[in-house]
Amino acid sequence: MSRLKLLAFTALLSCLSAVSHAQQPQAPTNKGEYLARAGDCVACHSVKGGKAFAGGLAMGTPMGTIYSTNITPDPDTGIGNYTFEDFDRAVRSGVAKDGHHLYPAMPYPSYAKISDDDLKELYTFFMKSVPAVKQANTPNQIPWYLSPRWPLAFWNLVFAPKAGFTPDSSHDAVWNRGAYLIEGLEHCGACHTPRGIAIQEKALDASGAAYLQGAELDAWSAPNLRGDQLTGLGSWSVDDLQAFLKSGHNDKGVAFGSMLDVVNNSTPYLSDDDLHAMAVFLKSLPATSNQPAYAYNDAAAKSTPGSDIYFGACSACHGADGKGQPPFMPPLAGNPAVLDANSSSLINLVLNGAEPLVVKGVPDAYRMPQFRVQMSDEKIAQVLTYVRGAWGNNADAVSTDQVKKLRPVTDPTSDQVIVLKMR
Repeated sequence: MSRLKLLAFTALLSCLSAVSHAQQPQAPTNKGEYLARAGDCVACHSVKGGKAFAGGLAMGTPMGTIYSTNITPDPDTGIGNYTFEDFDRAVRSGVAKDGHHLYPAMPYPSYAKISDDDLKELYTFFMKSVPAVKQANTPNQIPWYLSPRWPLAFWNLVFAPKAGFTPDSSHDAVWNRGAYLIEGLEHCGACHTPRGIAIQEKALDASGAAYLQGAELDAWSAPNLRGDQLTGLGSWSVDDLQAFLKSGHNDKGVAFGSMLDVVNNSTPYLSDDDLHAMAVFLKSLPATSNQPAYAYNDAAAKSTPGSDIYFGACSACHGADGKGQPPFMPPLAGNPAVLDANSSSLINLVLNGAEPLVVKGVPDAYRMPQFRVQMSDEKIAQVLTYVRGAWGNNADAVSTDQVKKLRPVTDPTSDQVIVLKMR
């Protein structure tokens, strides 16, 4: 066993020991809680150090900053006075009890697919199982001339779905279960589907070629989840996908960016059958382009400033050969996130590192450190250009200007808002 793997194993044992003496997150105790996990409601309706579902998370939009609301059953500041009909209208149609339209940062275009029975279970969970928290909602920070919400009625008319989920008779029950979860409760398209000029998702289900094609969000590039060989999931098996959803990593990659919220709060709590169904559905999505299969090329690379930086700062974890030490330290050779035409995620990871991956209370043994202070824009561009060109990756170079542009808008110490920023 290599020294790094031994250290990783020792660190993991320490984490497991610490968790065994602390209160671990409990598995869902009823169907409503299970569905709330699937919908990942807590990720947006909570803030670090705050009460669950009490709201207050700042979300940047092109119009300004909006804040998630209190959805606990407090009658004064939450949804305690909501009837089931009120709850239904808010969740599936985007209209609050008092009649005002919700911003589509609330993924009601996806939640429109939730079945009547599941919505009733969710309503019962929020009203009976979630502790009430008296916490006033934070006012949105949107200029007065953009604050009227009546235009959202027209937005809904054009872009919101008019019907719920309809099973596809050309597929079996497993595929349809996966489609119901991915297109509906898990609302994967909210991050992974590109948006149009009106900030609408260009497709809401598998019938659209743009669905889960990948999109930029929070200065991350949410990856392509379709069957593209190089930049999508074409080289991943159903088992690879299921392992990733269950643990946040596999032999091909590790969760990062907004996907950490999904793994930390949602997918590991789902049943193996549901995770398998989701993997089957994702694996069925056709590629958006005709790409050749990735072929590893270990031919000696010419020494460059980028290679010198890589071997000094990166190779200890990701390997001199770019194959990493999976499942905790991912390979860079042939990794779809590395091959992505949009290099935002790579730049963001080098600048700011990765936030903790915590699966059911167990933190990861290793995570990507930040190099914001240690490396200049030029050096980050050089090392990423090397990574994107080595081992047969053959992806485009990263420019110093690209790094310079993302450095200020991804600064974790800044309150500067970027388009659709969630954190």
